[in-house]
Amino acid sequence: MSLYSTIVAWYQQHKRDLPWRQTSDPYAIWVAEIMLQQTKVETVIPYYQRFMKQFPSLLHVAQSEEQTLLKAWQGLGYYRRVRNMKKAATIIIDTYQGQFPLTYDTLLTLPGIGRYTAASIAAIAADAPCIGVDGNVMRVYARLYAY
Repeated sequence: MSLYSTIVAWYQQHKRDLPWRQTSDPYAIWVAEIMLQQTKVETVIPYYQRFMKQFPSLLHVAQSEEQTLLKAWQGLGYYRRVRNMKKAATIIIDTYQGQFPLTYDTLLTLPGIGRYTAASIAAIAADAPCIGVDGNVMRVYARLYAY
């Protein structure tokens, strides 16, 4: 069995049922990925659910007052994340006619989206051949190859 097959089989058996895994909507995936930056999954779940009810679309984020977004984000910390979300949402509305870009390179041009987040959104929402490499991936790689 290949490493890829082994990892996919493990994931299918052990994956957690998380609300953002129920969709391929790039907006919903983006919200989750931004919230999950330096924040535990258990903490993010209720914030994500409330945020998605209050801001069900990219347009809602773009049109919201910053103070409204900050209030919804309160308790997650790292407020720059939600400020960048508003900037990115506005760019997507204005530049891409509200269509969330799905290519890795285009995602990288948006405020608050780095390599990991761009790869995750492209891979999950568009089935692009991208890999989000974070500390966990690096740790598994290092252990497998005694690096």
